[in-house]
Amino acid sequence: QVQLVESGGGLVQAGGSLRLSCVASGRTLSAYIMGWIRQPPGKELEWMGVISYSGSTYYSPHLKIRTSIAKDTSKNQFTLQLVSVTPEDTAVYYCAASKKLILGATAKDLYDSWGQGMQVTVSS
Repeated sequence: QVQLVESGGGLVQAGGSLRLSCVASGRTLSAYIMGWIRQPPGKELEWMGVISYSGSTYYSPHLKIRTSIAKDTSKNQFTLQLVSVTPEDTAVYYCAASKKLILGATAKDLYDSWGQGMQVTVSS
């Protein structure tokens, strides 16, 4: 099973951008569909997007214009970039790996592995 470790969280100024990385170990990224899910304080998990085996990306419609997911298979790593952030983007961000492409999935049992979660706080 793949293990995921995230990095890059912290404090971000409103209007700026955040970039998170997720490094996989144990299995190659090419065997998984990799996604990002976030949980704002007091709210449900929110699906942000995924990148498929082939590198195709799928994003939440209301985040699509601000979101970019990429992967570097040579480093077994994939990244999330979110631009023009606002305090509403404050959340714990999770990376996750799945062998199935299920758009919008947030249920934990639909993923084979989750990262530890990174707190991102956007200050106004």
